Amino acid sequence: MASRKEGTGSTATSSSSTTGAAGKGKGKGGSGDSAVKQVQIDGLVVLKIIKHYQEEGQGTEVVQGVLLGLVVEDRLEITNCFPFPQHTEDDADFDEVQYQMEMMRSLRHVNIDHLHVGWYQSTYYGSFVTRALLDSQFSYQHAIEESVVLIYDPIKTAQGSLSLKAYRLTPKLMEVCKDKDFSPEALKKANITFEHMFEEVPIVIKNSHLINVLMWELEKKSAVADKHELLSLASSNHLGKNLQLLMDRVDEMSQDIVKYNTYMRNISKQQQQKHQYQQRRQQENMQRQSRGEPPLPEEDLSKLFKPPQPPARMESLLIAGQINTYCQNIKEFTAQNLGKLFMAQALQEYNN
Repeated sequence: MASRKEGTGSTATSSSSTTGAAGKGKGKGGSGDSAVKQVQIDGLVVLKIIKHYQEEGQGTEVVQGVLLGLVVEDRLEITNCFPFPQHTEDDADFDEVQYQMEMMRSLRHVNIDHLHVGWYQSTYYGSFVTRALLDSQFSYQHAIEESVVLIYDPIKTAQGSLSLKAYRLTPKLMEVCKDKDFSPEALKKANITFEHMFEEVPIVIKNSHLINVLMWELEKKSAVADKHELLSLASSNHLGKNLQLLMDRVDEMSQDIVKYNTYMRNISKQQQQKHQYQQRRQQENMQRQSRGEPPLPEEDLSKLFKPPQPPARMESLLIAGQINTYCQNIKEFTAQNLGKLFMAQALQEYNN
């Protein structure tokens, strides 16, 4: 992480960037400006999130928690957090809302920032673009305009680079979610694609000077041999797992495309049937008119030909967004490995 100084403390920008972020948010300041342009996180909050996963996260199981802090102009400052406790089906009486209220009330009593500004969630190989996350973030963002969701990837972090990204729903997607109309026509009218679903907000990790000094002390005491692991040319199963997950999502996308094509064929077939029915009615009326008989009464075609149910397109958009996330992860991983291979090739040619 590249460190820089700001104000009374030292900050470090995380490895997350605005790559893949789509669209500009719309905040209180007017159209085109996001309500939050930067997320500033205390280093202690990052450690709490990592510790939470290490203690309770296992494999594909995700951990979640609440983010607390305050909003300063267009910057969201996250100063504290607390986890959601893991509970089983036996804990049927557990009330998450009541638990959050009691935690925030206790923090207020000890004079700690207790304002709700979002939530965090761990992810398994970047698999976080789901309907559950979309619904949860919509609820948060609808109630608190500046709220964000932090996505922590422990597997990517274990590769030597902190993976912590902040996301918000774009204004276009917020409007569609409010209307709860995810039909193909509604999404087309709103011009919603997988690129216009989430916007990534830059993250800055802020530490006090005392913590910064402690980090320098620990860095001096760290073993030099541990740093050599970053130069290993062997590829782990990280790339293979991402490719496997990518293929699974592509298969799901292919199935959704088949469903949509079937829907379009049914629509076309029904239009032809309507046209043929109208032509027959017109011919019958002409024959009745030639015989001096009154024409047949008009009938409601919508009752005779019920339109087929359109498939919900939101799932397809989420799958496309997840495919894009996997592609970004594969791109980053392969770029690092190719860089090490080219460096090793240059060193070998130099030695020869």
